[in-house]
Amino acid sequence: MNHTSQAFLTATTGGHPPNYERIKEEYEVAELGGTPGSASVRTTVINMPREVSVPDHVVWSLFNTLFMNFCCLGFIAYTYSVKSRDRKMVGDVTGAQAYASTAKCLNISTLVLSILTVVITIVAVVIIFVMM
Repeated sequence: MNHTSQAFLTATTGGHPPNYERIKEEYEVAELGGTPGSASVRTTVINMPREVSVPDHVVWSLFNTLFMNFCCLGFIAYTYSVKSRDRKMVGDVTGAQAYASTAKCLNISTLVLSILTVVITIVAVVIIFVMM
């Protein structure tokens, strides 16, 4: 059995490019152990999700940037959130998850530090007024 295609010159060419005809051979493969007439069909189904949901935390980062921007951590979190959204649009799920994880950590840090700053300021003001 020859698996390569063969080209034949069908007619002599008088100034025209040659006409090549390819011969296609079909091969039938029978399963081992089965009869030649009863070939069973095997199928494989792979379920692939259409879109992987990666939270990019843009709204949370924007809130922290506008209202609780402790040492510019909210702005940095917003930057990482936008990078995560860009990676998600390109299709790089791993990169999007990495940027989203960094944005989430920065948002948590910003939130905790800003709340601690507000609480410490209130406590300090109360102590100052009580001491007077």
